[in-house]
Amino acid sequence: MNNESNSKTFRQDYPVDLKKLLRMTVEKGSSDLHLTVGAPPIARIFGKLTPFDLPKLRPQDVEGLVFPVLEPMQRQEFRDNWELDFSYSIEGISRFRGNIMRQRGTLSVAFRVVPYQIPAIDSLNLPRSVEELCSLPRGLILITGPTGSGKSTTLAAMINYINENRSLNIVTVEQPIEFLHCHKKSIIKQREVGSDTHSFGAALRHVLRHDPDVILIGEMRDLESISIALTAAETGHLVLSTLHTQTAPLSVHRIVDVFQEHMQNQIRQQLADTLQGIISQQLLPRSDGQGMAMATEVMLATSAVRNMIRDGKEYQLYTCIQTGHQQGMRTMDQSLAELCREGKVSRESAFLRCVSRTELERLLGRM
Repeated sequence: MNNESNSKTFRQDYPVDLKKLLRMTVEKGSSDLHLTVGAPPIARIFGKLTPFDLPKLRPQDVEGLVFPVLEPMQRQEFRDNWELDFSYSIEGISRFRGNIMRQRGTLSVAFRVVPYQIPAIDSLNLPRSVEELCSLPRGLILITGPTGSGKSTTLAAMINYINENRSLNIVTVEQPIEFLHCHKKSIIKQREVGSDTHSFGAALRHVLRHDPDVILIGEMRDLESISIALTAAETGHLVLSTLHTQTAPLSVHRIVDVFQEHMQNQIRQQLADTLQGIISQQLLPRSDGQGMAMATEVMLATSAVRNMIRDGKEYQLYTCIQTGHQQGMRTMDQSLAELCREGKVSRESAFLRCVSRTELERLLGRM
């Protein structure tokens, strides 16, 4: 990779330019586009990687496709850090979340499709209890799941629901900004790390001075962001964020485990007092091949859940979720079984993503 000056004109002799590639990605209903040296452009369509009928990419092809759409400051950041998160828009088509990294001395780029239209919360196969979480005055709400499980979409739908139904001041801190919100009943201020603020930590240290009612943190990624999120929730704000964990009990364990051992009892107490709910989700290919279906686990902070967190009994939380249907809770396996019974996903897909094969077999019975 060359160290280009900001004024350099990048060679673009690949058969199509980036805008054309991204348009093709959206037209095929893809969720992601991958540009990697030695392979043609590859789209992820309904969970499966599908190469475009185009030549294999050379190092100069990837640079020529991507670098022209970056601001000079972004190119410099990439040269300094060898990693870059950024956003990109094609008017009338879609927005995209991009990431560039180095691999084997060359560039690799991934684009995630982010639609302009924010989905309605009731279109995402989320239980009614999620809307009720959006109506709370304070506390911590977490959306968790692996990469590509739709966490950002769920967060955007929840923020949009609040925006349409409540008169509040909403502040977001994201890297990068994905869904664009406009003022409705609420006012909303979106800050992007790298262009509006230097870091998550810097933004979160100052966010309380902007009189927020709701704070969205794109990701609780380290001790500092987790600490500030807990403190903000504790001091009367509604805080929404994400974690890369697969179940609600693992999310609790992950938060506590970030802190040093002598602080963990205090954090358990703080988390037990502030947590309102954890939504864990994953996307599965639909049986009819027409897109993806979302399975969701929901844990709500009932008195029993708070006591288990406070006492360090995370291993008992799953049982509490299993028996908490009347309170609006459900396990991942219960959600997968429901999708199977409705014919939306295959048994094979469900068993690949279940928490307990034995439990899912029991839920499905002789189906």
